[in-house]
Amino acid sequence: MAVKAPAEKNFRRAKVRPTARRGGRIAAWLTWRIGRWVVGALVVLYVGYRGGHLVLHASSLQVRRISVHGNVRLSSDAVRAIVEGLRGTSILTADLAGYRRRLMESPWIADAAIRRVLPSTVEVFVSERRPMGLCRLGSALYLIDPRGVVIDEFGPQYAEFDLPIIDGLVRSPNSGQPTIDETRAELASRVIDALAPRKDLAQRVSQIDVRDAHDAVVLLDNDAALLHLGEDKFLERVQSYVDLAPALKQRVPEIDYVDLRFDERVYVRPAGARK
Repeated sequence: MAVKAPAEKNFRRAKVRPTARRGGRIAAWLTWRIGRWVVGALVVLYVGYRGGHLVLHASSLQVRRISVHGNVRLSSDAVRAIVEGLRGTSILTADLAGYRRRLMESPWIADAAIRRVLPSTVEVFVSERRPMGLCRLGSALYLIDPRGVVIDEFGPQYAEFDLPIIDGLVRSPNSGQPTIDETRAELASRVIDALAPRKDLAQRVSQIDVRDAHDAVVLLDNDAALLHLGEDKFLERVQSYVDLAPALKQRVPEIDYVDLRFDERVYVRPAGARK
């Protein structure tokens, strides 16, 4: 006998959807979202590339003017000639470091700096070497700076320089080319700098010998006496000799050398005296 149970009014049968169909819709949605992101990224990259390309090649950002500062001996045109390759290039990508290295190859340039000034100017700042004297290398004379750097061979183009000849700078190595001894160059530089405030004395110095790195020997114009100055008090000792010279020459008409290294005593060696 069949019995019918009353149906529960609050009971509802759950609606079950096929799992495979729901998963397919999610996968399609994810694919669509990823596709949109990839396309968007490609568009951004392309726009950035094109924008960068246009900026880098914009005529308004090409180097049109090169200004030079700090030069004295070198002309501005000579400096510009070294970095002329910058002209017409993009100011944003110009190889400033490479052109600075080219500037540093010039024997007259001790240091250099280059900077960009937007939109189209490059500024070049140079610091030139200061010749302190003439160094003998073989049979020729060369301009040399206080650090012992050889600048250029001395010739008529440098006639405006009134510089002393500095002997004893060159040392012969066991192999290779002769080199400049920096310690001796520094001694010569200190002599020149010490006398510089007294132009009347500085202009009388015709030769400096630094073969002994602890004793600078100076020769004055129109005076055959070699002045041994040691390694300090150069101005005081040269002035001392100038003050004493008339009296010394009365007693010793021909002087080989005067040793001024012992401040309270002056030793005079007559020319032709036995060693």
